[in-house]
Amino acid sequence: MSEQINMTADMDENDKAQRQLERLQATVNRACKNVPFHRNRIQETGLSDITGLEDIEKLPFMDRTHLATHYPYGLFAVPLKDIVRIHTAPGSGTSPSISGYTKTDLMIWEKMVAGAYAEANVTDRDIILVHLPPGLANWARDYKDGGEAIGAGVIPNAPLSVAKTLMVLRDYKVTTLVSTPAFARHLTAHMFDRECHPNELNLKQIILVGEPDDGHTVTELRESLHVDVWLNYGLSEIPGPAIAYECRYHDGLHMNDDHILPEIIDPSTGRPVPTGEKGELVLTTLSARAFPLIRFRTGDMAKFFPQACPCGATSTRIEWLAEQADNYMLISGIRVSQAQVRENLKNALKMPGIRCTMEKECRAGTDMLLISLIMDDHLFSDEIKHLQQMITYAEETLTEQNGIKVKIRLIQQRV
Repeated sequence: MSEQINMTADMDENDKAQRQLERLQATVNRACKNVPFHRNRIQETGLSDITGLEDIEKLPFMDRTHLATHYPYGLFAVPLKDIVRIHTAPGSGTSPSISGYTKTDLMIWEKMVAGAYAEANVTDRDIILVHLPPGLANWARDYKDGGEAIGAGVIPNAPLSVAKTLMVLRDYKVTTLVSTPAFARHLTAHMFDRECHPNELNLKQIILVGEPDDGHTVTELRESLHVDVWLNYGLSEIPGPAIAYECRYHDGLHMNDDHILPEIIDPSTGRPVPTGEKGELVLTTLSARAFPLIRFRTGDMAKFFPQACPCGATSTRIEWLAEQADNYMLISGIRVSQAQVRENLKNALKMPGIRCTMEKECRAGTDMLLISLIMDDHLFSDEIKHLQQMITYAEETLTEQNGIKVKIRLIQQRV
């Protein structure tokens, strides 16, 4: 019997590899035919044909600078008349990031999100509340669509205060919350401050998006709220959530590798790392018609699991690590370029030389970028009011540019 099971698993794995190869070939052919950027770069490699999945290593990488360079429609692989939805996100440069979807693309993504819900035990008897920050508005829409696809009741994203969100959770008998780790922590603290017992809620599960677990948030939420907690991995540039998701064993995240092919590389060399070692996660879309991405460097660090999952699924599993492979900061799912922030800050303050440090800080359930601006001769002004006006203007400008809250504080120069 065990021999028969092994043979079936091998057949399933071979079928999946063949399906991935065929989709990779179709993606590369479509990209070369319709997108000059892809055609020119792939021609430079001298690669004439994709004959095996290992050939993907011969293709050039993409990164976020390419998205900015070809803004807005330079990477679309279908005519605009075939585009039924255009997603835009803050982006990490001077222009927003953009991607498009055909009807087929939307159907595939809806199924991916619905599948992640199913793995989290969400059914048509559940009521889902989506609460995500403005920078993840596109993800909020995807989670709404995926929830409706499985027949669940969905409360779409709305800018409610934590107090009113708690009222909705309690009064609407919400069973599933989709949120960032920062807001989930804030909500829990608010509940206990108001002496609201978790038993007053119908909440059964929380799906966390935007960031990996910091080592204690998931455990604290489980123990404090008596709920199950699930992690979903997403990427704004593809864009979308549920690229990878946890199964009932909570042992790594399953990649939707029928539609997105993952690699893990050494960030410094670009070469694949041995299975089980950490490296930078690289993604290639296999079924996206409107906006194919080929070997996109995410900047996220991860590692593959060498062994199969006890759940029996054959999809690739990753461990999503908290560190980053590049000079970006991950704040509630939004990637922030520190170099770009410094440049924009200089422009906003109209000062050629500034010194500052950046860190992520959570205030009132919202992750934000805290910039500590070092006081020196450039920042001294006879009118403190004028200096404060400049800082306020810079905060508003950077918040708008990055899609996250930015706060600037002045600190003394250390002697």
